Amino acid sequence: MDEQQKHPENQRPTASQPSASGAQHGAPGAVKRHRGRTIALIVAVLVILGVVLWRWHPWGGASGASAPTGASGARGGGRFGRGGPNAMANMAQPVHVATATQGEMPVVLTALGTVTPLATVTVLPQLSGVLQDVYFKEGQMVRKGDVLAQIDPRPYEISLRNAEGTLVRDEALLATARLDLKRYQTLLAQDSIASQQVDTQASLVRQYEGTVKSDQANVDNFKLDLIYARITAPVSGRVGLRQVDPGNYVTSGLANGIAVITQLQPISVIFTTSEDNLQQIIQHTQNGEQLSATAYDRSNTRPLEVGSLKTMDNQIDTTTGTVRLRALFDNKDNGLFPNQFVNTRLLVDTIKDAVIVPTSAVLNGSMGPFVYVVKDDNTVTVRPVKPGPVDGERTSIKSGLALGERVVIDGSDRLREGSKITIPAERPSGASGASGAHAAVGASGASAAHAHRGRHASQAAQ
Repeated sequence: MDEQQKHPENQRPTASQPSASGAQHGAPGAVKRHRGRTIALIVAVLVILGVVLWRWHPWGGASGASAPTGASGARGGGRFGRGGPNAMANMAQPVHVATATQGEMPVVLTALGTVTPLATVTVLPQLSGVLQDVYFKEGQMVRKGDVLAQIDPRPYEISLRNAEGTLVRDEALLATARLDLKRYQTLLAQDSIASQQVDTQASLVRQYEGTVKSDQANVDNFKLDLIYARITAPVSGRVGLRQVDPGNYVTSGLANGIAVITQLQPISVIFTTSEDNLQQIIQHTQNGEQLSATAYDRSNTRPLEVGSLKTMDNQIDTTTGTVRLRALFDNKDNGLFPNQFVNTRLLVDTIKDAVIVPTSAVLNGSMGPFVYVVKDDNTVTVRPVKPGPVDGERTSIKSGLALGERVVIDGSDRLREGSKITIPAERPSGASGASGAHAAVGASGASAAHAHRGRHASQAAQ
């Protein structure tokens, strides 16, 4: 038996011979064609569904007709959404608005100031001696005349007694000389003595009178030394750190003194202002008017003390073009401390019936200060204004804005002339319902697409 007879399955049919499996290969070809038609049908349904969803979407339909076409329109949906920047500009922008009101606007001058005591005294001994006692405590509040320390008074007491003894002796000599002069004058009247002797006695009396006056001065001087031996407070205020301990020998040339007393009540703040404000200040102060001054902390948020303007310097600093002013504060609560930096606000005037808007509403551009004014059709227009004095979060408008007009205070960075706006508090309640309807339609359409795709898949499997 040859090879072909042994393996009949390896024999290939010739072109003239009909294939026995031809009928069997016909069925898979029909299945492939059926699957192709199914896939084409699915793609067509998805395209139709996508077109329907596009026209139902808020940026589709009528607004989609105005979107730019071509390649640039296709790429415009990256940052600004479908339709590019023009579609973004046409959308209503959410903003916050405020109404221009009428009220009083204070004219306030703000400057950085330094708390300066009205008196700072270094307590120095006025004579030499041993410091016996110190009666004050560091940081203690003292009054004028309180005893602070005591210098050993014994050497000065001895000197005083010596001076008093000399005075008594010279007073006795003066009294004797006056009696002799009186006798000589009587004898001269009787022509019993020469006039030269009388004149000599009169001169001796005047010498003794001068000696007595000198002795009296010495007595007073030593009495004053005894007073200086008791060191007292020259002013009322707070005592600083003690510089000398008891037992040390002190002199009048002591460098740092015994202590330093700083007056705290009242206390002043020295600050500067521009020379341009000088005439306005003088206009109110020359009639005796007291301008209110308030001292704030370094963050300029918490008021420390309220006082009044006391005086101003007598000349302008030519290097800075400013003048120094002094405001006086009672400082009853000791809220102000010497050499402390504070923010000073000087109330110069008050504008009546001013048009006031929030400070955030006033913007600056190439044309100067302006605001976005809200019109009745919920669009905005650019309005140049002339701002007046500013008081923190409030700004007065001198011209360009009428009372009762609404201005944009938040969200103005996305606006331009004629932009549409929406105010969150005025958004209609139907908006959420419309969004829900769109969401429902989109969900139902997606469900239908999944169901349609599932049916075709099952048919293909069969």
